[in-house]
Amino acid sequence: MRKVLLALALGVSVSGMAQLLNVGSIEKVNIPENKANKVAAISPDGSYLLVTTDYNQGLTKYDLATGQTTVVTDAAGAGYDAKISSDGQTVVYREKSTDKKHLQRAVLASKNMATGERKELVKSTRNLQGFTVEGKTAIAVNKGKMSKKALSSEKAQVSAPVLSIDKLQLMITENGKTRVFSPLGTQYRYIWPSVSPDGQKALFFVSGKGAYVCNIDGTGLQELGTVRAPKWFSDNIIVGMNDKDNGEVYTSSEIVAVDLQGNRQVLTDDSVIAMYPLPAAEKIAFSTPTGEAYIINLK
Repeated sequence: MRKVLLALALGVSVSGMAQLLNVGSIEKVNIPENKANKVAAISPDGSYLLVTTDYNQGLTKYDLATGQTTVVTDAAGAGYDAKISSDGQTVVYREKSTDKKHLQRAVLASKNMATGERKELVKSTRNLQGFTVEGKTAIAVNKGKMSKKALSSEKAQVSAPVLSIDKLQLMITENGKTRVFSPLGTQYRYIWPSVSPDGQKALFFVSGKGAYVCNIDGTGLQELGTVRAPKWFSDNIIVGMNDKDNGEVYTSSEIVAVDLQGNRQVLTDDSVIAMYPLPAAEKIAFSTPTGEAYIINLK
């Protein structure tokens, strides 16, 4: 069997918490056994996973229907924030390297899953601040400048601002211009930025404080609490993790859902250390520190 159903009573609202998502089942995915494995992405239609290592080395496609695996790339850094086009046909990822001066560089590349064709979207650079995929368009911010590349025969289109990180500050690129955004101020460190599906809100995490949402113009700042590695599930619901460690290893972690009205739901219990949720197509994929992968199937 490609997946084994877990007998876990998960996704049930905890006392005082609302039920934002209706969990049908939680299944273990039989990805190739490796304690260093983790899920890097789930396709928009929920048909396959991209698997990488703890060090984000390479990407392997895992078909959820057949269990078949296909190597996408062996590149260093490819697993960090890898993206998939809306039709599931193209993967966009980093290729990290070290130059003769021992400085870190990165290429932004794409791979067509049907043909295997690789394309270089951004040449080797020291300043790839971030990238995203909107529909079938790859968008990158390099040295403060935005570029867009079509991932199909359709014309490249960008409708929403792009968030990125530069020197631990949150940046926003609008109309081709990049500026410091950092809604809480530049004294803080920012990570995990993303724009809501409708392009109207910004989501980000501030080190030592928690996750926040605000309008794309910086107004309406709203604290979400401890929701690490947050991802948009919808325009109103965000999923993330609440992880704890003893300074050496993770001791617990649960997947949580929060909405913009302040409601919160715990989706997993303490029988599994659930980390780095990735939502798509009424599913939420997550990984464990021991290299296991699971999928929460929603009703």
